Amino acid sequence: MNRLCTAIAALAACVAIMIAPQSASADPADIDAAARGVVRVVIIDTDGTDDLLLSHGSGFAVSSTRIVTNAHVVRAVLRDRTLRIGVVPSEGDDASFAKLIDYSPKNDLALIEITEGLRLPPLVVAGTIDEENSAVVAVGYPGNVDMAQGLRMRDYFDSQPPVKSRGFLSGIRPSRQFDTVLHTAPIAGGNSGGPLLDACGKVIGVNSFGAMTGASDAEFFFAISTKELLPFLRQNDVTPRVNALPCRSLADIEEEEERRTQLAQEQSRNELAAKAEAEREKRARVRQEASLAVQTERENAMAIAAILLLVGAAAAFIAFQAKQAEDGEKKMMIAGTVAAVAVVAALALWFTRPGLDAIDRRVNAAMADDAGDAGDDGNGSGGSTISVASGPLICTLEVDRSRITGTPERELEFGWDEQGCVNDRTQYGFASGSWSRVFVPNEEDAVSVNSFDPGSQTFTVDRYLLRRSAMEKARAERGTYSPPSCNADDAANKLGDMQGAVLDLLPDRPNERLVYSCRAKTTGGEP
Repeated sequence: MNRLCTAIAALAACVAIMIAPQSASADPADIDAAARGVVRVVIIDTDGTDDLLLSHGSGFAVSSTRIVTNAHVVRAVLRDRTLRIGVVPSEGDDASFAKLIDYSPKNDLALIEITEGLRLPPLVVAGTIDEENSAVVAVGYPGNVDMAQGLRMRDYFDSQPPVKSRGFLSGIRPSRQFDTVLHTAPIAGGNSGGPLLDACGKVIGVNSFGAMTGASDAEFFFAISTKELLPFLRQNDVTPRVNALPCRSLADIEEEEERRTQLAQEQSRNELAAKAEAEREKRARVRQEASLAVQTERENAMAIAAILLLVGAAAAFIAFQAKQAEDGEKKMMIAGTVAAVAVVAALALWFTRPGLDAIDRRVNAAMADDAGDAGDDGNGSGGSTISVASGPLICTLEVDRSRITGTPERELEFGWDEQGCVNDRTQYGFASGSWSRVFVPNEEDAVSVNSFDPGSQTFTVDRYLLRRSAMEKARAERGTYSPPSCNADDAANKLGDMQGAVLDLLPDRPNERLVYSCRAKTTGGEP
């Protein structure tokens, strides 16, 4: 049986290696962002003149002050009151003590809480595990790496970046009466309690133990599944940040957005071509109708003019005959008058008949009238005018256009005016043809760049999850200027220039991009 299990394990490892190139690789930026909330958990003996390190493991933040680790990492604290739990973050010098909140040996989970001023960025927990997207990363503090580096005991209290090891998801199965995730990302003593991350940096398990292997056996490792983690957190009144969306790269989303843009442009070109063709056909039809009408009017005018000339000639002949008669003076005057009127009318009709240039004038007038009718939408705005967002808007998250690594709002209200003032209080800057506002908070290690396109009514949030040193530089640069208030003189252009220095400090791509489609807010059921 042991040989059969070994053979199956080896076969599974081979299959994992064979399919590895087809799996999505983890994004380093996402893993680095998650690693900010990974800590070293140390057990300290305080029953002497100097604090003595007894053991250590790993953990990760699920809120700003609460940390998940393995129960076996903190087991000794339950047996000896002189022992304390220490938390050493991955950067900075603000290590802290922590107290034990919950201890669950049945699924090897423990929850500890920081008792001093340290604040950590919580990790996002995956709501589902995508087995097809099987690249995983184990993050923590393996003891064998510490030994290889020659770390001394006091070095364990200094902040150091955690170790990241890559592997692949090998399966999800129950083990020791609780659900585990089987993977090939190497872990060692000291990794216990650290997170197992998917390619987007979301937690899919809590690393716990490895398989007992011989020299020729494939190496597999076990992490406690989120099926165990999430109920454990909720029973301790921790509301974790959960994201059940598939893991997608920003490159894939940008490629899809480019295809969407190209499709829209192609559709627009086709619509313009169809409109132009319809206009050409319409113009030809109108020209034909105008040409027929003008030709008919010309022929009618010429025919009537000819008849009037004949009438005039006949009247002139009668007048001439009346002149020869002794009593024909009155008859001559009447006939002469008729002849003169007929000739003048004939000449007037001849010279006022429509020319061939009347065809073009009538075609242009008819096309202009039709264009005016088509453009009038009933409120005088003209249907061909692009609708530019202004006033109160409701913006809805476009999931298929976004890269979501956290738990964002699905809908938000957004008030916009033509001067770039949002919600009547926040001025946006204008630079390089776009509106944006950079936010550098003091309480979170993340920079957000909010942008708005009034033409397409699209609101975008790009979030950059930075390490503490990068955040300090961003905060320092942000502190050099005060954004102008709404409606201040040239406020948009001034703020656009001010924000440039902060933007220059940011990476090329954000960790998270949220795209919202906005529409006019309805009031009383009417838009």
